[in-house]
Amino acid sequence: MIARRRVAVLIGGVVTVSLLAAAVVGAWTWSRQDVAAAALGPPHFLDEAMAAGIDHSYEGDWTFFVGGGMAVFDCDDDRKPDLYFAGGASTAALYRNQSPLGGTLRFDHLRDPSTDLASVTGAYPLDIDADQRTDLAVLRQGENVLLRGLGDCRFERANEAWGYDGGSDWTVGFSAKWEASAGLPTLAFGDYVALDESGQNMGTCSDGELVRPAASGGGYAAPIALAPGRCTLSMLFSDWDRSGRADLRMTNDRHYDAQAEEQLWQVADGQAPRLYTREEGWARLAIWGMGIASQDLTGDGHPEVFLTSQGDNKLQTLADGPGQPTYRDIAIRRGVTAHRPFTGGDVMPSTAWHAEFDDLNSDGFMDLFIAKGNVEAMAEYATLDPSNLLLGQPDGTFVESAEAAGVLSYARGRGGAVVDLNLDGILDLVKVNRRENVELWRSVGAGDAERPAPMGDWVAVDLEQTGPNPDAIGSWIEVDIDGRITQRERTVGGGHAGGELGWIHFGVGDADSIRIRVRWPDGEAGPWSTLGVNRFAIVERGAVAPREWVAQ
Repeated sequence: MIARRRVAVLIGGVVTVSLLAAAVVGAWTWSRQDVAAAALGPPHFLDEAMAAGIDHSYEGDWTFFVGGGMAVFDCDDDRKPDLYFAGGASTAALYRNQSPLGGTLRFDHLRDPSTDLASVTGAYPLDIDADQRTDLAVLRQGENVLLRGLGDCRFERANEAWGYDGGSDWTVGFSAKWEASAGLPTLAFGDYVALDESGQNMGTCSDGELVRPAASGGGYAAPIALAPGRCTLSMLFSDWDRSGRADLRMTNDRHYDAQAEEQLWQVADGQAPRLYTREEGWARLAIWGMGIASQDLTGDGHPEVFLTSQGDNKLQTLADGPGQPTYRDIAIRRGVTAHRPFTGGDVMPSTAWHAEFDDLNSDGFMDLFIAKGNVEAMAEYATLDPSNLLLGQPDGTFVESAEAAGVLSYARGRGGAVVDLNLDGILDLVKVNRRENVELWRSVGAGDAERPAPMGDWVAVDLEQTGPNPDAIGSWIEVDIDGRITQRERTVGGGHAGGELGWIHFGVGDADSIRIRVRWPDGEAGPWSTLGVNRFAIVERGAVAPREWVAQ
């Protein structure tokens, strides 16, 4: 039994005890649209940031116009999501989740020199050293820092211990994967604009870096340049073609480089990374790339990719199957271009940052949250630019619902998260803002502040395996509901300057039970298991059935 999962209880067959759940990035992708039920309306949200004790904003001048992400993860082994916010010119901030089960949100600000770092643009959680305590990759304008988790929400700097050189660049993008049997993950860092020694803009894009474990096994080797650099703002390792190899997609901002374009790097185990070429089917796409969200929306088992930008956003799907990385855009057809403000009277183009798929009303259809906000004072782009809450429909399209849901805001958004903060099975929203307080919206579903009510049934799943990569990054979770199949990839990366690690939320509509199995990072498929709804379950590799987790 893994130590940090000590409260889990082994069960067999159908899980029978009803629970309340939590979530990370995800969505449904039906392979049989003909049996899908009707979509539900928007859940209702309450703004609880100040009441919850969160007082934090993303500050700074032009070197902090981008970034402003957050890491969502459990740092004290109670499985409630804790929050680590980038601060830009102010210090970053770690908040411990003290919310009662199903109740109003409450957080404690934990101050410590190890986490109260300046010049932080974003952070991503992952267990680097496989000690069952989540670590943090902290991105900065300056030296990046790897923080080793010590338990009880304490951390220590680990750059030297792990042989990692954090450099001195302006980093906003990050992703990670495990290669072959390596004991440490391969890390990718996306750098933005090159700065001189005085911090002035040199007008060129910095190269990204791929950092692999040293052959000696004693930490990390020298970084490999991902050149040419194209002003990267988000990156994601994903097995886009289901070959068993996760390649690295990078979305890039063309603002400082007329040659900037989107990139896809083939990253095969032990081989030098290389860009896919035009001859292989990779087509040029030049946007103001800000963030990446990945999710299979078409039911073919291959993830679509949503790219945020200024003006219209892109939703890419494989044009001719997985044989080559040729994508076509389906954003207009699906109604997710989100290219102008949907209310407020501003008619200028939008600026989008963080994007995230999840099923916020648990009706079985994927929804999409997009954090928006002007870079600073760009007159050619919208000043009143509210974030989008797009609810998925049975025909695969999306409907704007932010105002009806109670999350209409004109604060200049950056990073964000869709996550169940109080473990009641209803997904909440968090948004980091530039020069304004974080927004923390508690969802009460179809209920009210005193009596929250989930709108649809759900399950929340986490994965475990022994050895390196204990959280099974690179796995695919398959869920079967009366013949309707969804597949979700567990990744580290994407978003805008931040990501999540923890419960994976599945909305299941009005189902009484589901079947679930996991295809583990090495491709081995576990057994199908039956699982009841409205509960947490942990799938441990090698176990005969999931085990239920009960909040203590």
